[in-house]
Amino acid sequence: MTDIVSPATGAPAVTRATRRDIGIKRRYAAERRFRAYGMAAISFGLIFLFLLLFSVVSKGYTAFQQTMITVPVEFSEKIIDPKNERATNPAKLMTANYPIIARDAVAKVLGVAPTDKAGLRSVNLLISDSVRTQLRDIVVADPAVIGTTRTVTLLASGDVDSAFKGQVDMSADEANRRISNQQLGWMNQLAESGQLAKHFNTGIFVNGNSSRPEAAGVGVALIGSFYMMMIVLVLSLPIGVAASIYLEEFAPKNRLTDLIEVNINNLAAVPSIVYGLLGLSVFINFMGFPRSASLVGGLVLTLMTLPTIIIATRAALKAVPPSIRAAALGLGASKMQTIFHHVLPLAMPGILTGTIIGLAHALGETAPLLLIGMVAFVANYPTTPMDPSTALPVQIYMWANEAERAFVERTSGAIIILLLFLIVMNVGAILLRRRFERRW
Repeated sequence: MTDIVSPATGAPAVTRATRRDIGIKRRYAAERRFRAYGMAAISFGLIFLFLLLFSVVSKGYTAFQQTMITVPVEFSEKIIDPKNERATNPAKLMTANYPIIARDAVAKVLGVAPTDKAGLRSVNLLISDSVRTQLRDIVVADPAVIGTTRTVTLLASGDVDSAFKGQVDMSADEANRRISNQQLGWMNQLAESGQLAKHFNTGIFVNGNSSRPEAAGVGVALIGSFYMMMIVLVLSLPIGVAASIYLEEFAPKNRLTDLIEVNINNLAAVPSIVYGLLGLSVFINFMGFPRSASLVGGLVLTLMTLPTIIIATRAALKAVPPSIRAAALGLGASKMQTIFHHVLPLAMPGILTGTIIGLAHALGETAPLLLIGMVAFVANYPTTPMDPSTALPVQIYMWANEAERAFVERTSGAIIILLLFLIVMNVGAILLRRRFERRW
């Protein structure tokens, strides 16, 4: 005989419907907690992203402005070509003492006497050493300026640039800053007359690397990155797509293809510095390619990008409905025609998206390029992929290690340029997907 246990006296009976209501409330509470955790995680990530971008932009936006001094410059024949040899020896114009010309021009505006040696030395510190190249190029391009006076906008030194942008505490003791009180007074004098002002800094986009922060730019790094991205695109896209088509559509399913697929997935997770070691041992030590060349960098980044493109392409091919293949084969198309005339065009949005994302990943890589010597100091533009060059992320790494204060804003400015390129590439991937994507 079964005993029936009655509830304790005074305690409410727990019915099946009550238990069901309690379970539903618990599930709803768990769902609300999960949503709250998700929103907290997203908010946490957005906060740190905002702090990162704010830190970079607040330090780097000033790099797109450069302090310059506009003064009348006398291209004295006594300094440039005292023996009048430029007709027979044009190279004479390349070796003239152009910094003295710039110094004398600024000193004349400030009222510093030619006999005041200490004053002239202080004036010289207001001007960038790169005025040598600037004035030399003017004279070489038009020797007729010799003996005339032209208004020229000269680069200010890095210390003057930092001080004029408010990056130096001028209230500190004179011994603790690199701008003296006399130089500060001259800066104020030039600023009041409008001869010292900030201009848009085109040099950061076109100049090569330099030990002087005010003359340093990412022009060489941009060309090197362009060469490498072209090499990566030309090699990785056809090879990656061909490998994906074979593995997905033609390769038999056996242990060998399974091993290949596992290795491709593993290669996508290999640290990038391993590819740098591979490039150093194979392309430089074994094959004898030159160090610091864009060709070697492009080959290393191609090896690193291939797994990403293969995985993305295979996913795009799998996303094409089997009915497309069946319909094409049913109408008499060969397997090759089915793949290249029907499947591949429909998978192209995913392929292009994966390719652009892979290129964006390769554009921001630094570690493998350091191992193949692209960290070298390169000031001249590379004309071919075989010439010494550097890359944009490597240039950022090099500037971050510089001791001068003015390189801090150059580093952040280069990061902004790199982020803009990455944003453009990722937006391009999104637009391509939306433009060509078909929903089944």
